[in-house]
Amino acid sequence: MQKKENSNHQLSRRDFLKTSAKAGVLFGFGYPLLSESGKAAKSVAVSTADLAVVKGNPERAVLKAIDLVGGMKQFVKEGQRVVIKPNMSFAKTPEEAANTNPVVVATVAQACRDAGATQVLVLDHTLQQGDLCIEKSGIGEFCQSIKGTYVLALNDEGFYQTVNVPRGKVIRELKIMKEILKSEVLINLPTAKSHSATGVSVGMKGLMGVIWDRGYFHSQVDLHQAIADLTSLVMPNLTIIDASRVLASGGPSGPGTVEKLNTIIAGVDPVAVDAYGVTITKWFFRKFEPAQIKHLLAAHQMGLGNINLNQLQISKETV
Repeated sequence: MQKKENSNHQLSRRDFLKTSAKAGVLFGFGYPLLSESGKAAKSVAVSTADLAVVKGNPERAVLKAIDLVGGMKQFVKEGQRVVIKPNMSFAKTPEEAANTNPVVVATVAQACRDAGATQVLVLDHTLQQGDLCIEKSGIGEFCQSIKGTYVLALNDEGFYQTVNVPRGKVIRELKIMKEILKSEVLINLPTAKSHSATGVSVGMKGLMGVIWDRGYFHSQVDLHQAIADLTSLVMPNLTIIDASRVLASGGPSGPGTVEKLNTIIAGVDPVAVDAYGVTITKWFFRKFEPAQIKHLLAAHQMGLGNINLNQLQISKETV
């Protein structure tokens, strides 16, 4: 994936509302991806492997991983709107490994468009200034020439809607991105990195970027169960972990130890994908088993996915 010219800047809230209104996509249409139980009623594609683990050039690796779990057309249908949720919270360069590799984000966005998506929204609630995160991460620049694709830092409370969390044990309601709730397809696209509070941060932890008040998770309730509760509400169609570079220590923002693993992990089961992600390297200079990551264990115990990798069909390739 060649680097694109001209930086893509954060759209203003007014510009985004105008763009969305023209497409007839924002507000007023309800939340079709929430079932009566409150769990995200995503259409889960039939995959040819439970997990795909591909090593090599990041662009080729992510395309191969998608192919191994059924191909993008299994997840994205003609005319659908897609939300991609990367890690984009920090004004850091790709080499610092705090955000998802922009090559991986742009490759997935283009694959969605090629599968027939009419609009692709690349969204995060950034921890640092949104336009700087979009610029420094490279995600805006790499996606800016992909037609129908918008890279947005949704840092205004008006973009969030309070919803109940029926299966939640410590979280009863949350303010969630309206676009996440209304999307027809959600692809979670985290980077793999260490985290001072959870040990490892991959897909499930990354979903905290779709809520308004992250501080509540960290200070008012059990963080690990809260992450599992969030996953019970927001269940991605597809999770793709970018482990092309990983921040093995000093996470989530760095600076820390950056390792080039050139690995992509993909699957439908968000717990299983994260469980494999835990095993790919040492975090803070120690190895973890999936069950040692408390939010993964909590999600497994809630029946949200399978933490037992020996029970899964895992396709491994090098490209």
